[in-house]
Amino acid sequence: MKMKIRKGDRVRVLRGDEVDKNKIGEVIRVLPKENRVVVQGVNMTKKHQKQTQSGGRTIPSGIREFEAPIDISNVVLVDRASEKEAKKSRRSSKAKAAEDEKVEKKTPRRKSAAAPKTEKADDSKNSDAEGK
Repeated sequence: MKMKIRKGDRVRVLRGDEVDKNKIGEVIRVLPKENRVVVQGVNMTKKHQKQTQSGGRTIPSGIREFEAPIDISNVVLVDRASEKEAKKSRRSSKAKAAEDEKVEKKTPRRKSAAAPKTEKADDSKNSDAEGK
């Protein structure tokens, strides 16, 4: 399934914890296989970390706080300028420009005032006269 939300987009959280509802944040990471996104400052979780050593580096122990992923169906894309939901789907500027040109080219059709009469009615009168 194609993801309509990308990294760097601004989104509003619709569902979830009461603290996070209606929050607006930027998408940090997109996980398309899981249908999830990570939004900055939303769904903050704490994890207790043990001290570990790997490759000569020591990671200190402590409580780490980070954003957990949320389902993509619980967020909606937001327009940056007005902070309202963006209802139109994303389109490239070329496609939008081509659509604008089509709208300008369309003109209403005009009916001609003097439509030519058909001669079928006249022919049928003549053929009736010849047959008699």
